[in-house]
Amino acid sequence: MLQYLIPIFDTSVSSWSAEARWLRWLTFLWLFIGLLVLFSASFPIAHAEYGDGFYYIKRQLIWVAAGLIGFNFLVHFPIRSVVRLNHWLLLLFLALIWLTLVPGLGNTVNGATRWISIFGVPVQPSELIKPFLVVQAARVFAKWHALSLPTRWFWLVLFASVLVGILLQPNLSTTALCGMTIWLVALASGLRMKYLATTAIAGLGMAAISISINAYQQRRIMSFLDPWSDPQGSGYQLIQSLLAVGSGGILGSGFGMSQQKLFYLPIQYSDFIFSVYAEEFGLVGSWLLLFLLMAYATVGLRVALKARSLVYQLMAMGLTSILIVQAFINIGVATGFLPTTGLPFPMFSYGGSSMISSLLVAGFLVRVARESRHAKVVGFDRFQQKQRSPQPSPKSFHPQNSPYR
Repeated sequence: MLQYLIPIFDTSVSSWSAEARWLRWLTFLWLFIGLLVLFSASFPIAHAEYGDGFYYIKRQLIWVAAGLIGFNFLVHFPIRSVVRLNHWLLLLFLALIWLTLVPGLGNTVNGATRWISIFGVPVQPSELIKPFLVVQAARVFAKWHALSLPTRWFWLVLFASVLVGILLQPNLSTTALCGMTIWLVALASGLRMKYLATTAIAGLGMAAISISINAYQQRRIMSFLDPWSDPQGSGYQLIQSLLAVGSGGILGSGFGMSQQKLFYLPIQYSDFIFSVYAEEFGLVGSWLLLFLLMAYATVGLRVALKARSLVYQLMAMGLTSILIVQAFINIGVATGFLPTTGLPFPMFSYGGSSMISSLLVAGFLVRVARESRHAKVVGFDRFQQKQRSPQPSPKSFHPQNSPYR
């Protein structure tokens, strides 16, 4: 049982493919660094708000434990057994996304209704749906040309319902991330460009409408263009983030020595956690973190290229993209390269739903790496074109032809 609860005791790892082993250890390294940075970033505000500097890190460790159980479940069970439930889990979280919009059910924080309480535990369905959305998109677009027209429309409408539900919370950044990931999976599947172009235009139109009717999104874009025009208002977050990043210098101020986290930088343990990391570890540490992300992306791409099944290729590409792209968007926001969004840094930012979602994505990806050389998914065998070695004719087994004759 230890191999399911404590991954470092997993004795089966030696038989995995090289890519699966690399992804496993890169995930644990990413997670370990994230927990250290979260402890440093959250300690002052946790002590001030709750009288316990370990408040946030202790709660995060609970979510890490839950996420690792899910991670190890996915790693040790065949995908063909898990994907049978994938569309049901997708529908469950889709229903929860829309239930957050029902008055009295959804929990509103900072003007956005993205959470819903389940048995007293607040969860964010738009985060938890990510791994199942990517897997289902890969399954659908892998056999797109074999689907009937009504089936195609069913899945397109369902994917659109997910995006619209998240957008209405409102949560433009997560909508854009999920939409881009689905679009990239469809692109990799070989879908015709005219369909992809039409979808991209529709997505940009939805984003434009959302920005036009949400004043806070307009303020974020204006503060991104010129944060010093309102340094004490809409531009405050970005200015403090840039001060933190710039203060790190080449080698950083040292672990735990950030000054901006001392009640200057807002949301330092979530949306702007990279700013604290950059201040404490400097340019060198930031480059090492980027190297870690690029290494993860490279191994994920190798998994996709080596997979013999199209659905596995699309899974690997989509799962890798949703982790790496989200991390780079968070870094882009902290450095002023992108407008301020509410996207957390995977396995860094505080939040149970984000942590569990990220570890489930990583678990799916490791499992794909383990099965990539002999991939087979229930319901897709007839759509896969595999090269099979020629079968020997019965004549070849005649006793006269036996080498042991």
